[in-house]
Amino acid sequence: MARNTLSRSLHDVGLAAWFGGTLANAVALNPASGEAGSARATGAVANDGWNRWTPVNAAAIGAHLIGSVGQLGANKQRVAQQQGAGAMSGVKTLLTVAALGVTAYSRVLGKVVSQGGATPSKRATKPSKRARGEIAAAQERLDQLQWVVPALTGALVVVSSYAGEQQRPSEVLRGISGTTTV
Repeated sequence: MARNTLSRSLHDVGLAAWFGGTLANAVALNPASGEAGSARATGAVANDGWNRWTPVNAAAIGAHLIGSVGQLGANKQRVAQQQGAGAMSGVKTLLTVAALGVTAYSRVLGKVVSQGGATPSKRATKPSKRARGEIAAAQERLDQLQWVVPALTGALVVVSSYAGEQQRPSEVLRGISGTTTV
């Protein structure tokens, strides 16, 4: 059995950064931006923070996807033969697609907010009464979505842990012989 340390590392480190970064921004950056001193400064701080995170997040997502493809390629025979492995792989794929979709949509909304310049805000995702309509609407949607990406990527961490457990020799043997356990 060949090792696939590089693809596993890309998968895991990429996912960890994607999850951790979006969670940290929802927990810390968005609320802390409200401490910037004025509604206009709040918008500027939030925009700058998210704009700095975006390329790192893109690299993390890319690493995760490359690692995921590598892992699937390295395990394709086991996924095809071991009971439960195909279903787990399907769940991971659906969660990944959902997380990618919400991440992309959030970035589109973030660009709307960022292109407005130092948009007046109570905090990053809470528009002030002076925020323009389109920008205020984007901030409100971002307020709802800021927890969705960490939830989806956190679920991916859990499913990935389950996938790792499925790779134990005793689980592979049970899965191929048809006596799987959950």
